[in-house]
Amino acid sequence: MSEDRLAGRLMLISAIVFAVALATILTAHIFERFGGYAPCPLCLQERYAYYLGVPASVIAFFAARANAIGVARLLLLLIALAFLVNAGVGVYHSGVEWKWWAGPSACSGGTAIEWGEGGLAQQLNDARLVRCDEAGWRFLLLSFAGWNAAVSALLAGIAGWGAAQRR
Repeated sequence: MSEDRLAGRLMLISAIVFAVALATILTAHIFERFGGYAPCPLCLQERYAYYLGVPASVIAFFAARANAIGVARLLLLLIALAFLVNAGVGVYHSGVEWKWWAGPSACSGGTAIEWGEGGLAQQLNDARLVRCDEAGWRFLLLSFAGWNAAVSALLAGIAGWGAAQRR
């Protein structure tokens, strides 16, 4: 494969990763802002791969455009690894929601604080806790975490395929 053809293929792969990752993270923010679905701590952690993947895919696109094939492939490899880890976090989070295993104690409930009237304990009791072990929404049996796992696995596959491209 010629260098120009390889660069074109890497540009296309980077653009696809960018578009899918950006659409996914924007959809999450739309559900949060306009749908009223507050994210739990695991949901927020699942966004890290997108915050890395979106700008890194733009850099990979321009690296490929400048025929810096090695840089583009390296960035796609890093994106693939980030989304592979993220898919694992999404599966873990989905399992917590389905009660297959326990989630982190920080977001799966805990003991009530029993001290003070109107002080810190009252503020904590009045605060809305977004639990990691309750799915706020499901579509085709998958929650937000399940869809994140599926999209992250897809993005890991696409970026990994791009990283494996050779001359």
